[in-house]
Amino acid sequence: MLTAVTAASALPLLSAVPSAAAPGSRGHDLLYIGTWGQNQVHAVRFDPVGGTMTPLGRVAEISSSWVAVHPHRPVLYVAGAEQGGFIRSFRIDDSTGAVRQTGEIETEPAPTGSGGLSYIAPTADAGALLVADFAAGSAVTVSLTGDGGLGAVASSVQDAGSGPDPRQAGPHPHHVVIDPSGRFALVVDFGADRAFVYDYDRAAHQLSAGSAGPGSFATAPGSGPRRLAFHPDGRTVYLLSELTAELQVLDWDVRHGMLTSRQLLTTNAPDHTGSTSAAELVIARDGGYVYTSNRGDNALVVFSAARRTGLLTEVQRVPCGGVTPWSMCLHSSGRWLFVANEASSTVNLFRVHPRSGRLTDTGRSVAVPNPASISVRHPDVGAAGSPTSDHRTPPAAASHPAAPADLLLGFRG
Repeated sequence: MLTAVTAASALPLLSAVPSAAAPGSRGHDLLYIGTWGQNQVHAVRFDPVGGTMTPLGRVAEISSSWVAVHPHRPVLYVAGAEQGGFIRSFRIDDSTGAVRQTGEIETEPAPTGSGGLSYIAPTADAGALLVADFAAGSAVTVSLTGDGGLGAVASSVQDAGSGPDPRQAGPHPHHVVIDPSGRFALVVDFGADRAFVYDYDRAAHQLSAGSAGPGSFATAPGSGPRRLAFHPDGRTVYLLSELTAELQVLDWDVRHGMLTSRQLLTTNAPDHTGSTSAAELVIARDGGYVYTSNRGDNALVVFSAARRTGLLTEVQRVPCGGVTPWSMCLHSSGRWLFVANEASSTVNLFRVHPRSGRLTDTGRSVAVPNPASISVRHPDVGAAGSPTSDHRTPPAAASHPAAPADLLLGFRG
């Protein structure tokens, strides 16, 4: 039986903002950044009007393979890369960016080896966390309390399968997404070359395979699928594969929970040589543009989506501003894109054109050791999840706050 530790007094204080960090002003956001192999979480204060980033430094000393902010509570969740599948919760001080640990849960019944968790995200109703356990080959849901605290493991499903690459000896989930209907959970499995389709109980926040087992969509052997996003039309799905750096456009049949392929593109440059590795996929809120990161080319690739069909056309390819663009995060205003360049240890800021969707490197960055994931806290977002000011929601594209990261020892995705 898995248990949650929720008494703050039972946990050590792991964080503090440097004394030089001044309290933030109204309208500024907080970026929380997980680090690959550094056992640190960093914070940055961001001005969405001027596009300036002010580093607040290290705020927690904990394994942070993935970070996620509660949609409307001052709570940060941090997924660990150590054995056991640990998730920790932290209370955010919006005025300083400091965090204080409030809970911890171990999601694996027994340690499964190195690697740990590769992704966590709150559900749309903030009733649970969706968890991809790369090491254990499983997808998990963890219930959340009304104030954002960690509850208990609500469900766990086990993927199956393998691929031809040495890193694909068994199943390795990399992403978990609930479909727009709320009836299904799609688990993107790097190791099995599959996107599994599980049943999802919205009331209980539980995943299940059903009597016949999960449905699945098979990618090409050795492709290593990594990230998935739904178009706002609810019928179109984009699937990014890491090992082949390919991007697929899929049809989603919500009646039967089935995916079928319609288009296959590469994110590699025409003159690409050397290693091939795609990492991140984010989509504008209006569905007009899809953004991917390519670690083999150290590039960001922008695609426009046809309004009626969702089919993609490449419109831009730009340098990522550093080395190894591990993950990206679109600001909710749709005006800014944050890029975690892991190997160059920088988080770089790009401006997003409101009509063309094209990216411009602002030349601004902050130093963070081996950044791997980014999540944004909007302090002026109330309990209902709506901003109290109007600078974040223009009619142009905003964002899904996607951001993937990879883990220690077991893989370098």
